[in-house]
Amino acid sequence: MKFLSLAAGGLLLLGLSQYALAEDALAEDAGGKTAGSVMVRVRAIGVLPDTTSSISPIGGQVDASNTVDPEVDGTYFFTDNIAAELIAATTRHRITAHGTAAGDIDVGQVRLLPPTLTLQYHFMPHETISPYAGAGVNYTWFFDPTPSHVVVQHVSYENNFGAALQAGIDYNIAGRWYANLDVKHLFLSTTARINGGAVRAAVNLDPTIVGAGIGYRF
Repeated sequence: MKFLSLAAGGLLLLGLSQYALAEDALAEDAGGKTAGSVMVRVRAIGVLPDTTSSISPIGGQVDASNTVDPEVDGTYFFTDNIAAELIAATTRHRITAHGTAAGDIDVGQVRLLPPTLTLQYHFMPHETISPYAGAGVNYTWFFDPTPSHVVVQHVSYENNFGAALQAGIDYNIAGRWYANLDVKHLFLSTTARINGGAVRAAVNLDPTIVGAGIGYRF
């Protein structure tokens, strides 16, 4: 009888300990953003260039089209509040020159690869709604230029560094899943050389990037 009582007590203690561990795990999982955790997101982004330029020697202004593209990013939390985010995406834009001495010119299309690294501060990291702000650096590769072959036979673009500002909100949907809204502004410039440098354009693209998506915290 005593043995049965001890066995029953042991089973009860084992059950209680397992319940406590499960509760601890759930509490940890519900704890939100914590030091050492990693957030991976997939977003749809709208890239909205705010272009200013000068074109030599024919004058006029350069315009770059808006675009919508997929993006992947990862965030590592050094502390509950401080994190670093790296984004990767490619975008494709149509480039035109307006008001030149030769009229409006269809320059063609070009792809951009703009990996951006930002250092972030996350407010209320353990709450359901957690806003953040960040700043960092961007390096943009211009590749796969496709000239229009009407007036423009060849075009090239200089790769360049630029600064980045960021603000966003994470919303904890359930467990480790988050919805995300993010806005970035890149300070991005390049020099375009058309037809072997016969025409040069100094261009500030300075795009605002608006993104929405879903993330998972590891």
